Amino acid sequence: MAYHYLDYNSLLTFCHSLFTSYGFTAQESESITDVLLAADLNGIESHGIQRIVRYDHEITTGLVSITAKPEIIFETPLSLVMDAHQCMGQLAAKQAMESAIQKAKLIGCGMVAVRNCNHYGIAGYYAEMAAKEDLLGICMTNTEAIMVPTHGRQPMLGTNPIALAMPADPVCFSFDCATTVVPRGKLEVYAKQEKPVPIGWGVDETGHDSEDAPQILQNIIQKSGGGILPLGGSEELTGGHKGYGLGMICELFTGILSGGLTSDRINRGLTEGTGICQSFIAIDYGMFGDKTVIRREFSDYLARIRSSDKAEGQTRIYTHGEKEAEMRLARRQNGIPANEKTMEEIRKIAANRFPLPREL
Repeated sequence: MAYHYLDYNSLLTFCHSLFTSYGFTAQESESITDVLLAADLNGIESHGIQRIVRYDHEITTGLVSITAKPEIIFETPLSLVMDAHQCMGQLAAKQAMESAIQKAKLIGCGMVAVRNCNHYGIAGYYAEMAAKEDLLGICMTNTEAIMVPTHGRQPMLGTNPIALAMPADPVCFSFDCATTVVPRGKLEVYAKQEKPVPIGWGVDETGHDSEDAPQILQNIIQKSGGGILPLGGSEELTGGHKGYGLGMICELFTGILSGGLTSDRINRGLTEGTGICQSFIAIDYGMFGDKTVIRREFSDYLARIRSSDKAEGQTRIYTHGEKEAEMRLARRQNGIPANEKTMEEIRKIAANRFPLPREL
């Protein structure tokens, strides 16, 4: 499939104009755009501009409330619970992590649970918000049920990503991954590319392995059984039960602690919104000693890992966050790739709202 390489600044202007056209303020549009394009800059195609078609549907059908404002409904010096009232996920999420950061700076740790929210982009963005403030950041979100539990065939958990970011030199340690083998967006990319998915990614309605991305996606939409496998695949022998357990930890910190919905109840029986829940944690690691020493020791450990012996045929060991840092530099210089089907979606959406810039 053909790919177009889009100038970052042109894409920034387009996305900002698009979200403003829906009715978001200039500042809100800037926040949404920043999170969205962070995914493309990091090389995460599944969560970048290819998500625009989803956001357009949710905004224009009222699943996302443009005017809603997050509300604090329970608070302690250490924690708070926020009801997002189905506002745009990125807006509630940034406010939640900012609150966690403020608490961490005051008393060492801040924890915020959010309910009744929407898709918020990449979890790593919010964990890195804390790291930029010289804090340890953790972020999780549940999603509509898409993961089948080990030995099951009915989706009961979401992709449920867990992200953690810790300041380090020369590059921040930043880990962000779904607790499924792949996120739903990855299947969407394969479907657009008309490529079979690898065995071990998903199962059909009977619980057997499937290579058919469109069919797996259709089964998820129709809730007819089948879905994506947890990290480790379908068997305990390969560690599938571990991914399943990590997904459950995410459900605990999001849907349960927020008093919201677990993944199997998200987007069911609701007239508005999806009911997604999230968790944001910021920790001042200075609670454990001299921050300069802790950061130096961690940085030195990462350096030793990178310089450790390589497997035969390999030339480099990466630590988490390195690839993304290098990708950001390259894509700002060379452009952000977008496949033809994503471009078709963007052109169609833009045609209904305003002229598409010539660069796109």
